Amino acid sequence: MTKAENPSSRPIDHLARRGAPDAVALLTGDKVMTFAELDAGVGRLASWLLEQAGGPGERVASWSAKTRLACLMPLAAARAGLIHVPVNPLLKGPQVAHILSDSGAKLLVTNGARGEMLGDSLPNGCVVRNLKIGEEVIDSEGQGLPLSVAEPDDLAAILYTSGSTGRPKGVMLSHANLWLGAESVASYLEITPGDRVLGVLPLSFDYGQNQLLSSWHAGAAVALLDYLTARDVVKAVARHGATTLAGVPPLWVQLVEAEWPADTAALLKRLTNSGGALTPSLIEAMRRTFPKADIYPMYGLTEAFRSTYLDPQLVAYHPTSMGRAIPHAEILVCRPDGTITADEEPGELVHCGPLVAKGYWQDEERTAQRFKPAPRASEYGGMAVWSGDTVRRDGEGLLYFVGRDDAMIKTAGNRVSPTEVEDVAVASGLIFEAVAFGVPDARLGAAIILIVRGRGGVADEEGLAGYLRQNLPNFMQPQVIEWRGELPRNPNGKLDRVAIAADWALEVPV
Repeated sequence: MTKAENPSSRPIDHLARRGAPDAVALLTGDKVMTFAELDAGVGRLASWLLEQAGGPGERVASWSAKTRLACLMPLAAARAGLIHVPVNPLLKGPQVAHILSDSGAKLLVTNGARGEMLGDSLPNGCVVRNLKIGEEVIDSEGQGLPLSVAEPDDLAAILYTSGSTGRPKGVMLSHANLWLGAESVASYLEITPGDRVLGVLPLSFDYGQNQLLSSWHAGAAVALLDYLTARDVVKAVARHGATTLAGVPPLWVQLVEAEWPADTAALLKRLTNSGGALTPSLIEAMRRTFPKADIYPMYGLTEAFRSTYLDPQLVAYHPTSMGRAIPHAEILVCRPDGTITADEEPGELVHCGPLVAKGYWQDEERTAQRFKPAPRASEYGGMAVWSGDTVRRDGEGLLYFVGRDDAMIKTAGNRVSPTEVEDVAVASGLIFEAVAFGVPDARLGAAIILIVRGRGGVADEEGLAGYLRQNLPNFMQPQVIEWRGELPRNPNGKLDRVAIAADWALEVPV
Protein backbone atom coordinates (compact mmCIF):
# COMPACT_ATOMS: atom_id res chain seq x y z
CA MET A 1 0.00 0.00 0.00
CA THR A 2 1.45 3.39 -0.96
CA LYS A 3 1.16 6.60 1.00
CA ALA A 4 -1.47 7.96 -1.38
CA GLU A 5 -3.56 4.77 -1.08
CA ASN A 6 -3.75 4.71 2.71
CA PRO A 7 -7.45 5.08 3.50
CA SER A 8 -6.87 6.78 6.87
CA SER A 9 -4.91 9.69 5.41
CA ARG A 10 -6.43 13.17 5.13
CA PRO A 11 -5.16 16.66 4.20
CA ILE A 12 -3.23 17.84 7.24
CA ASP A 13 -5.30 21.01 7.77
CA HIS A 14 -8.32 18.81 8.61
CA LEU A 15 -6.73 18.36 12.05
CA ALA A 16 -8.25 21.71 12.99
CA ARG A 17 -11.64 19.98 13.15
CA ARG A 18 -10.67 16.80 14.99
CA GLY A 19 -11.72 18.04 18.42
CA ALA A 20 -15.09 19.17 19.77
CA PRO A 21 -15.73 22.77 18.59
CA ASP A 22 -15.83 24.17 22.13
CA ALA A 23 -12.94 22.08 23.44
CA VAL A 24 -9.59 23.80 24.13
CA ALA A 25 -7.06 23.20 21.35
CA LEU A 26 -4.20 25.59 22.05
CA LEU A 27 -2.85 27.68 24.93
CA THR A 28 -0.16 30.25 24.11
CA GLY A 29 0.70 32.80 26.77
CA ASP A 30 -2.60 34.16 28.05
CA LYS A 31 -4.54 33.24 24.89
CA VAL A 32 -6.80 30.19 24.67
CA MET A 33 -8.14 28.83 21.38
CA THR A 34 -10.95 26.30 21.03
CA PHE A 35 -11.02 23.94 18.07
CA ALA A 36 -13.69 26.15 16.44
CA GLU A 37 -11.40 29.17 16.85
CA LEU A 38 -8.43 27.15 15.65
CA ASP A 39 -10.25 26.17 12.46
CA ALA A 40 -11.39 29.74 11.80
CA GLY A 41 -7.91 31.14 12.52
CA VAL A 42 -6.28 28.61 10.21
CA GLY A 43 -8.68 29.60 7.42
CA ARG A 44 -8.00 33.34 7.79
CA LEU A 45 -4.23 32.86 8.06
CA ALA A 46 -4.33 30.60 4.98
CA SER A 47 -6.07 33.30 2.95
CA TRP A 48 -3.48 35.91 3.99
CA LEU A 49 -0.53 33.60 3.28
CA LEU A 50 -1.83 32.78 -0.17
CA GLU A 51 -2.17 36.48 -0.98
CA GLN A 52 1.34 37.26 0.29
CA ALA A 53 3.00 34.30 -1.46
CA GLY A 54 1.35 34.95 -4.81
CA GLY A 55 -0.20 31.55 -5.51
CA PRO A 56 -0.38 27.87 -4.53
CA GLY A 57 2.71 25.68 -4.59
CA GLU A 58 5.03 28.37 -3.22
CA ARG A 59 7.20 27.85 -0.14
CA VAL A 60 6.43 29.99 2.91
CA ALA A 61 8.79 30.07 5.89
CA SER A 62 8.18 30.91 9.54
CA TRP A 63 10.98 31.86 11.96
CA SER A 64 9.79 32.59 15.47
CA ALA A 65 9.39 31.40 19.00
CA LYS A 66 6.28 29.41 19.98
CA THR A 67 3.72 32.00 18.93
CA ARG A 68 0.16 31.21 17.86
CA LEU A 69 1.19 31.94 14.30
CA ALA A 70 3.99 29.38 14.47
CA CYS A 71 1.50 26.81 15.73
CA LEU A 72 -1.08 27.50 13.01
CA MET A 73 1.39 27.77 10.12
CA PRO A 74 1.60 24.00 9.35
CA LEU A 75 -2.17 23.83 8.88
CA ALA A 76 -2.68 27.26 7.32
CA ALA A 77 0.00 26.81 4.67
CA ALA A 78 -1.45 23.41 3.78
CA ARG A 79 -4.98 24.82 3.54
CA ALA A 80 -3.71 27.45 1.10
CA GLY A 81 -1.93 24.86 -1.05
CA LEU A 82 1.43 26.24 0.04
CA ILE A 83 4.48 24.41 1.37
CA HIS A 84 5.55 25.28 4.90
CA VAL A 85 9.25 25.72 5.77
CA PRO A 86 9.62 26.04 9.57
CA VAL A 87 12.95 27.53 10.66
CA ASN A 88 14.59 26.75 13.98
CA PRO A 89 14.40 29.94 16.10
CA LEU A 90 17.89 29.23 17.47
CA LEU A 91 19.55 29.56 14.06
CA LYS A 92 21.51 32.64 13.10
CA GLY A 93 21.36 34.69 9.91
CA PRO A 94 23.72 32.60 7.70
CA GLN A 95 21.85 29.35 8.36
CA VAL A 96 18.45 30.98 7.81
CA ALA A 97 19.59 32.64 4.59
CA HIS A 98 20.69 29.24 3.27
CA ILE A 99 17.34 27.66 4.10
CA LEU A 100 15.41 30.48 2.45
CA SER A 101 17.60 30.38 -0.65
CA ASP A 102 17.64 26.59 -0.93
CA SER A 103 13.88 26.23 -0.51
CA GLY A 104 13.11 29.16 -2.81
CA ALA A 105 10.81 30.63 -0.17
CA LYS A 106 8.70 33.51 -1.44
CA LEU A 107 7.65 34.61 2.03
CA LEU A 108 9.23 34.72 5.49
CA VAL A 109 7.03 35.49 8.48
CA THR A 110 9.10 36.60 11.47
CA ASN A 111 9.55 39.44 13.93
CA GLY A 112 11.32 42.70 13.22
CA ALA A 113 14.57 41.85 15.01
CA ARG A 114 15.00 38.56 13.16
CA GLY A 115 14.21 40.22 9.84
CA GLU A 116 16.87 42.86 10.49
CA MET A 117 19.36 40.10 11.36
CA LEU A 118 19.16 38.81 7.79
CA GLY A 119 19.93 42.21 6.27
CA ASP A 120 21.42 41.93 2.78
CA SER A 121 21.55 38.11 3.01
CA LEU A 122 17.80 37.88 2.38
CA PRO A 123 17.50 36.02 -0.96
CA ASN A 124 16.08 37.86 -3.94
CA GLY A 125 12.39 37.16 -4.43
CA CYS A 126 11.72 36.49 -0.74
CA VAL A 127 9.67 39.08 1.15
CA VAL A 128 9.50 39.47 4.92
CA ARG A 129 6.25 40.07 6.77
CA ASN A 130 6.03 40.85 10.48
CA LEU A 131 4.40 38.06 12.44
CA LYS A 132 2.36 40.68 14.35
CA ILE A 133 0.37 41.18 11.15
CA GLY A 134 -0.24 37.45 10.94
CA GLU A 135 -1.43 37.42 14.55
CA GLU A 136 -3.87 40.22 13.76
CA VAL A 137 -5.15 38.26 10.77
CA ILE A 138 -5.83 35.25 13.01
CA ASP A 139 -7.98 37.43 15.29
CA SER A 140 -9.73 39.31 12.49
CA GLU A 141 -13.30 38.85 11.31
CA GLY A 142 -12.24 38.13 7.75
CA GLN A 143 -13.51 35.19 5.72
CA GLY A 144 -11.02 32.34 5.67
CA LEU A 145 -10.33 29.58 3.18
CA PRO A 146 -12.36 26.34 3.40
CA LEU A 147 -10.84 22.91 4.12
CA SER A 148 -8.30 21.88 1.51
CA VAL A 149 -8.81 19.04 -0.94
CA ALA A 150 -5.14 18.12 -1.22
CA GLU A 151 -4.12 14.63 -2.29
CA PRO A 152 -2.35 12.57 0.38
CA ASP A 153 0.88 12.51 -1.61
CA ASP A 154 0.98 16.29 -2.19
CA LEU A 155 3.92 18.12 -0.66
CA ALA A 156 2.98 19.89 2.59
CA ALA A 157 6.26 20.85 4.29
CA ILE A 158 10.03 20.96 3.99
CA LEU A 159 11.88 20.38 7.28
CA TYR A 160 15.57 21.21 7.24
CA THR A 161 17.95 18.89 9.05
CA SER A 162 21.73 18.79 9.25
CA GLY A 163 23.50 16.17 7.20
CA SER A 164 26.77 14.44 8.02
CA THR A 165 28.44 16.68 5.43
CA GLY A 166 27.61 20.14 4.16
CA ARG A 167 24.73 22.47 4.87
CA PRO A 168 21.27 21.48 6.13
CA LYS A 169 19.10 19.59 3.65
CA GLY A 170 15.35 19.87 3.26
CA VAL A 171 13.27 16.75 3.91
CA MET A 172 10.06 16.82 1.85
CA LEU A 173 6.96 15.72 3.78
CA SER A 174 3.58 14.96 2.23
CA HIS A 175 0.13 15.40 3.74
CA ALA A 176 0.08 11.63 4.30
CA ASN A 177 3.45 11.70 6.08
CA LEU A 178 2.21 14.30 8.54
CA TRP A 179 -1.32 12.94 9.01
CA LEU A 180 -0.29 9.32 9.49
CA GLY A 181 2.56 10.37 11.80
CA ALA A 182 0.05 12.23 13.96
CA GLU A 183 -2.35 9.30 13.90
CA SER A 184 0.43 6.85 14.77
CA VAL A 185 1.72 8.76 17.80
CA ALA A 186 -1.75 9.61 19.09
CA SER A 187 -2.66 5.92 18.98
CA TYR A 188 0.37 4.35 20.68
CA LEU A 189 0.59 7.11 23.31
CA GLU A 190 -3.17 6.66 23.86
CA ILE A 191 -3.76 10.42 23.96
CA THR A 192 -7.37 11.34 24.77
CA PRO A 193 -9.39 14.57 24.43
CA GLY A 194 -8.94 15.11 28.17
CA ASP A 195 -5.13 15.29 27.91
CA ARG A 196 -3.04 18.42 28.00
CA VAL A 197 0.32 18.23 26.25
CA LEU A 198 3.03 20.67 27.34
CA GLY A 199 4.97 21.60 24.21
CA VAL A 200 8.53 22.54 25.14
CA LEU A 201 10.34 21.35 21.99
CA PRO A 202 11.01 23.61 18.96
CA LEU A 203 8.21 23.45 16.40
CA SER A 204 10.76 23.39 13.57
CA PHE A 205 11.65 19.77 14.42
CA ASP A 206 9.46 16.86 13.38
CA TYR A 207 9.38 15.71 17.03
CA GLY A 208 8.38 19.18 18.20
CA GLN A 209 5.82 19.75 15.47
CA ASN A 210 4.21 16.41 16.22
CA GLN A 211 3.43 17.67 19.74
CA LEU A 212 0.78 19.77 18.01
CA LEU A 213 -0.36 17.39 15.29
CA SER A 214 -0.75 14.22 17.36
CA SER A 215 -2.54 16.11 20.15
CA TRP A 216 -4.99 17.70 17.74
CA HIS A 217 -5.54 14.34 16.03
CA ALA A 218 -6.71 13.03 19.40
CA GLY A 219 -8.79 16.15 20.11
CA ALA A 220 -6.47 17.14 22.97
CA ALA A 221 -5.07 20.54 23.99
CA VAL A 222 -1.49 21.77 23.66
CA ALA A 223 0.07 24.35 25.96
CA LEU A 224 3.19 25.93 24.44
CA LEU A 225 6.21 26.92 26.51
CA ASP A 226 9.47 28.68 25.66
CA TYR A 227 11.43 27.83 28.80
CA LEU A 228 14.70 29.11 30.19
CA THR A 229 15.10 26.83 33.21
CA ALA A 230 13.76 23.52 34.46
CA ARG A 231 11.81 25.49 37.06
CA ASP A 232 9.83 27.10 34.22
CA VAL A 233 8.73 23.63 33.11
CA VAL A 234 7.72 22.65 36.66
CA LYS A 235 5.57 25.77 36.96
CA ALA A 236 3.99 25.23 33.54
CA VAL A 237 3.03 21.63 34.34
CA ALA A 238 1.24 22.87 37.46
CA ARG A 239 -0.36 25.88 35.74
CA HIS A 240 -1.79 23.91 32.81
CA GLY A 241 -2.38 20.57 34.49
CA ALA A 242 -0.17 18.95 31.88
CA THR A 243 -0.48 15.19 31.48
CA THR A 244 2.08 14.69 28.73
CA LEU A 245 5.63 15.95 28.23
CA ALA A 246 8.02 15.28 25.34
CA GLY A 247 11.73 15.86 25.83
CA VAL A 248 15.29 15.05 24.85
CA PRO A 249 17.92 13.55 27.20
CA PRO A 250 19.58 16.84 28.27
CA LEU A 251 16.18 18.23 29.28
CA TRP A 252 15.35 15.12 31.30
CA VAL A 253 18.67 15.51 33.14
CA GLN A 254 17.66 19.05 34.13
CA LEU A 255 14.12 18.02 35.09
CA VAL A 256 15.09 15.13 37.38
CA GLU A 257 17.50 17.49 39.16
CA ALA A 258 14.76 20.09 39.69
CA GLU A 259 12.48 20.30 42.74
CA TRP A 260 9.06 18.84 41.95
CA PRO A 261 6.16 19.16 44.37
CA ALA A 262 4.65 15.69 44.64
CA ASP A 263 1.22 16.80 43.44
CA THR A 264 2.74 18.50 40.36
CA ALA A 265 4.88 15.51 39.38
CA ALA A 266 1.82 13.29 39.77
CA LEU A 267 -0.03 15.23 37.05
CA LEU A 268 2.22 13.79 34.35
CA LYS A 269 1.07 10.40 33.08
CA ARG A 270 3.26 9.99 29.98
CA LEU A 271 6.81 11.08 29.17
CA THR A 272 8.29 10.64 25.70
CA ASN A 273 11.92 10.82 24.63
CA SER A 274 13.70 11.08 21.30
CA GLY A 275 16.76 12.88 19.92
CA GLY A 276 19.15 10.58 21.79
CA ALA A 277 19.04 7.50 23.99
CA LEU A 278 18.06 7.49 27.64
CA THR A 279 20.61 5.83 29.89
CA PRO A 280 19.41 3.26 32.45
CA SER A 281 20.40 5.60 35.29
CA LEU A 282 18.42 8.47 33.77
CA ILE A 283 15.39 6.24 33.27
CA GLU A 284 15.57 5.23 36.92
CA ALA A 285 15.77 8.89 37.96
CA MET A 286 12.75 9.68 35.80
CA ARG A 287 10.80 6.83 37.39
CA ARG A 288 11.62 8.16 40.87
CA THR A 289 10.74 11.75 39.96
CA PHE A 290 7.53 10.93 38.07
CA PRO A 291 6.21 7.75 39.73
CA LYS A 292 2.80 7.87 38.00
CA ALA A 293 4.10 8.49 34.47
CA ASP A 294 4.69 5.97 31.69
CA ILE A 295 8.02 6.43 29.90
CA TYR A 296 8.16 6.05 26.10
CA PRO A 297 11.72 5.85 24.69
CA MET A 298 11.61 6.43 20.92
CA TYR A 299 13.92 6.39 17.91
CA GLY A 300 13.30 8.45 14.80
CA LEU A 301 14.60 9.77 11.51
CA THR A 302 13.47 13.06 10.02
CA GLU A 303 13.44 11.21 6.68
CA ALA A 304 10.77 8.83 8.02
CA PHE A 305 9.40 10.79 10.97
CA ARG A 306 9.66 8.12 13.67
CA SER A 307 10.55 4.46 13.50
CA THR A 308 10.27 2.71 16.86
CA TYR A 309 9.06 3.07 20.44
CA LEU A 310 9.51 0.95 23.54
CA ASP A 311 6.32 -0.03 25.34
CA PRO A 312 6.40 1.46 28.86
CA GLN A 313 5.77 -2.00 30.33
CA LEU A 314 9.13 -3.12 28.92
CA VAL A 315 11.26 -0.15 29.97
CA ALA A 316 12.27 -1.54 33.37
CA TYR A 317 13.44 -4.84 31.88
CA HIS A 318 14.88 -3.63 28.57
CA PRO A 319 16.04 -0.05 29.29
CA THR A 320 18.54 0.04 26.41
CA SER A 321 16.13 -1.20 23.74
CA MET A 322 14.75 0.96 20.90
CA GLY A 323 11.58 -1.11 21.02
CA ARG A 324 9.54 -2.11 17.98
CA ALA A 325 8.03 -0.37 14.96
CA ILE A 326 5.39 2.29 15.54
CA PRO A 327 2.02 2.01 13.74
CA HIS A 328 2.32 2.69 9.97
CA ALA A 329 6.05 1.81 10.04
CA GLU A 330 7.81 -1.36 8.92
CA ILE A 331 11.32 -1.70 10.36
CA LEU A 332 13.71 -4.25 8.88
CA VAL A 333 17.29 -5.11 9.86
CA CYS A 334 19.22 -5.83 6.67
CA ARG A 335 22.55 -7.06 5.44
CA PRO A 336 24.32 -5.05 2.69
CA ASP A 337 22.68 -7.27 0.05
CA GLY A 338 19.20 -6.44 1.37
CA THR A 339 18.49 -9.78 3.01
CA ILE A 340 17.13 -9.87 6.55
CA THR A 341 19.56 -10.54 9.38
CA ALA A 342 19.19 -13.34 11.90
CA ASP A 343 18.37 -12.59 15.52
CA GLU A 344 21.29 -10.85 17.27
CA GLU A 345 23.07 -10.28 13.93
CA PRO A 346 23.88 -6.58 13.41
CA GLY A 347 22.53 -4.95 10.29
CA GLU A 348 21.32 -1.65 8.85
CA LEU A 349 17.96 -0.30 10.04
CA VAL A 350 15.70 0.13 7.01
CA HIS A 351 12.40 2.00 7.41
CA CYS A 352 9.59 1.12 4.98
CA GLY A 353 5.97 2.20 4.72
CA PRO A 354 3.82 5.33 4.43
CA LEU A 355 5.86 7.45 6.86
CA VAL A 356 8.82 7.51 4.43
CA ALA A 357 9.37 11.07 3.22
CA LYS A 358 9.47 12.15 -0.43
CA GLY A 359 13.24 12.71 -0.46
CA TYR A 360 15.43 15.78 -0.14
CA TRP A 361 14.32 19.03 -1.74
CA GLN A 362 16.10 19.58 -5.08
CA ASP A 363 18.89 17.16 -4.17
CA GLU A 364 18.71 14.03 -6.31
CA GLU A 365 22.22 12.89 -5.37
CA ARG A 366 21.67 12.80 -1.62
CA THR A 367 18.13 11.49 -2.09
CA ALA A 368 19.51 8.52 -4.03
CA GLN A 369 22.00 7.81 -1.24
CA ARG A 370 19.38 7.56 1.51
CA PHE A 371 16.10 6.71 -0.27
CA LYS A 372 16.37 3.35 -2.05
CA PRO A 373 13.99 0.57 -3.08
CA ALA A 374 12.67 -1.39 -0.11
CA PRO A 375 14.13 -4.86 0.51
CA ARG A 376 12.27 -7.75 -1.12
CA ALA A 377 11.02 -8.86 2.29
CA SER A 378 9.11 -5.60 2.77
CA GLU A 379 5.32 -5.85 2.90
CA TYR A 380 5.03 -2.27 1.60
CA GLY A 381 7.64 -2.20 -1.15
CA GLY A 382 8.24 1.15 -2.81
CA MET A 383 10.97 3.44 -1.51
CA ALA A 384 12.54 2.96 1.91
CA VAL A 385 14.92 4.95 4.07
CA TRP A 386 18.22 3.16 4.57
CA SER A 387 19.21 4.83 7.83
CA GLY A 388 22.95 4.20 7.99
CA ASP A 389 22.41 3.13 11.62
CA THR A 390 23.49 -0.34 12.69
CA VAL A 391 21.07 -2.17 14.99
CA ARG A 392 20.36 -5.71 16.12
CA ARG A 393 17.09 -7.56 16.80
CA ASP A 394 16.73 -9.98 19.70
CA GLY A 395 14.61 -13.11 19.84
CA GLU A 396 11.61 -11.13 21.09
CA GLY A 397 11.73 -8.73 18.17
CA LEU A 398 13.12 -5.84 20.24
CA LEU A 399 15.69 -3.64 18.52
CA TYR A 400 18.95 -2.34 20.01
CA PHE A 401 21.16 0.45 18.66
CA VAL A 402 24.72 -0.62 17.81
CA GLY A 403 26.31 2.36 16.05
CA ARG A 404 26.00 5.19 13.54
CA ASP A 405 27.75 5.11 10.20
CA ASP A 406 27.94 8.85 9.63
CA ALA A 407 29.66 11.52 11.66
CA MET A 408 26.58 13.36 12.91
CA ILE A 409 26.82 14.82 16.41
CA LYS A 410 23.68 14.53 18.55
CA THR A 411 23.96 17.26 21.14
CA ALA A 412 21.22 18.63 23.40
CA GLY A 413 18.64 16.86 21.25
CA ASN A 414 19.92 18.43 18.01
CA ARG A 415 21.63 16.80 15.05
CA VAL A 416 24.70 18.84 14.17
CA SER A 417 26.79 18.50 11.04
CA PRO A 418 30.52 18.68 11.85
CA THR A 419 31.12 20.24 8.44
CA GLU A 420 28.73 23.09 9.16
CA VAL A 421 30.62 23.98 12.35
CA GLU A 422 33.95 23.70 10.51
CA ASP A 423 32.81 25.88 7.60
CA VAL A 424 31.77 28.70 9.93
CA ALA A 425 35.04 28.49 11.85
CA VAL A 426 37.12 28.68 8.67
CA ALA A 427 34.98 31.60 7.42
CA SER A 428 36.31 33.64 10.37
CA GLY A 429 39.55 34.07 8.47
CA LEU A 430 41.51 33.27 11.61
CA ILE A 431 42.34 29.63 10.83
CA PHE A 432 43.39 27.46 7.93
CA GLU A 433 41.65 24.23 8.85
CA ALA A 434 39.19 22.84 11.37
CA VAL A 435 37.89 19.44 12.45
CA ALA A 436 34.78 19.06 14.62
CA PHE A 437 33.61 15.90 16.34
CA GLY A 438 31.50 14.81 19.28
CA VAL A 439 32.51 13.16 22.51
CA PRO A 440 30.19 11.64 25.14
CA ASP A 441 28.85 14.14 27.65
CA ALA A 442 26.60 13.34 30.60
CA ARG A 443 24.41 16.42 30.19
CA LEU A 444 24.46 17.12 26.44
CA GLY A 445 24.59 13.58 25.10
CA ALA A 446 27.59 14.69 23.07
CA ALA A 447 29.85 17.72 23.41
CA ILE A 448 31.33 19.37 20.32
CA ILE A 449 35.13 19.50 20.16
CA LEU A 450 36.77 21.76 17.57
CA ILE A 451 40.42 21.29 16.62
CA VAL A 452 41.87 24.11 14.49
CA ARG A 453 45.11 25.13 12.80
CA GLY A 454 45.67 28.87 12.99
CA ARG A 455 46.92 31.09 10.21
CA GLY A 456 50.66 31.67 10.45
CA GLY A 457 50.80 29.78 13.72
CA VAL A 458 48.78 32.51 15.45
CA ALA A 459 46.12 31.39 17.98
CA ASP A 460 43.50 34.13 18.23
CA GLU A 461 41.39 32.31 20.80
CA GLU A 462 39.15 35.21 21.77
CA GLY A 463 38.62 36.24 18.17
CA LEU A 464 37.50 32.80 17.02
CA ALA A 465 35.28 32.21 20.04
CA GLY A 466 33.59 35.56 19.50
CA TYR A 467 33.05 34.88 15.80
CA LEU A 468 31.46 31.51 16.53
CA ARG A 469 29.13 33.06 19.12
CA GLN A 470 27.94 35.54 16.49
CA ASN A 471 27.51 33.05 13.66
CA LEU A 472 26.46 29.74 15.21
CA PRO A 473 23.43 28.97 17.39
CA ASN A 474 24.07 28.00 20.99
CA PHE A 475 23.62 24.27 20.44
CA MET A 476 26.38 24.32 17.77
CA GLN A 477 28.94 26.07 19.98
CA PRO A 478 32.05 23.95 20.66
CA GLN A 479 32.61 23.09 24.30
CA VAL A 480 36.36 22.95 23.65
CA ILE A 481 38.49 24.66 20.99
CA GLU A 482 42.11 23.52 20.67
CA TRP A 483 44.75 25.09 18.46
CA ARG A 484 47.36 22.96 16.70
CA GLY A 485 50.41 23.75 14.59
CA GLU A 486 49.79 20.74 12.31
CA LEU A 487 46.95 18.28 11.74
CA PRO A 488 47.49 14.64 10.69
CA ARG A 489 46.45 13.56 7.20
CA ASN A 490 45.61 10.26 5.54
CA PRO A 491 47.39 8.85 2.45
CA ASN A 492 45.03 10.81 0.19
CA GLY A 493 46.16 14.08 1.71
CA LYS A 494 42.87 14.67 3.47
CA LEU A 495 42.60 15.49 7.16
CA ASP A 496 42.61 12.26 9.16
CA ARG A 497 39.52 12.85 11.29
CA VAL A 498 39.74 9.53 13.08
CA ALA A 499 43.34 10.14 14.12
CA ILE A 500 42.59 13.72 15.22
CA ALA A 501 39.70 12.60 17.43
CA ALA A 502 41.74 9.70 18.80
CA ASP A 503 44.72 11.96 19.60
CA TRP A 504 42.46 14.37 21.45
CA ALA A 505 40.94 11.54 23.49
CA LEU A 506 44.40 10.33 24.51
CA GLU A 507 45.32 13.78 25.78
CA VAL A 508 42.26 14.14 28.01
CA PRO A 509 43.04 13.17 31.62
CA VAL A 510 41.14 10.12 32.87
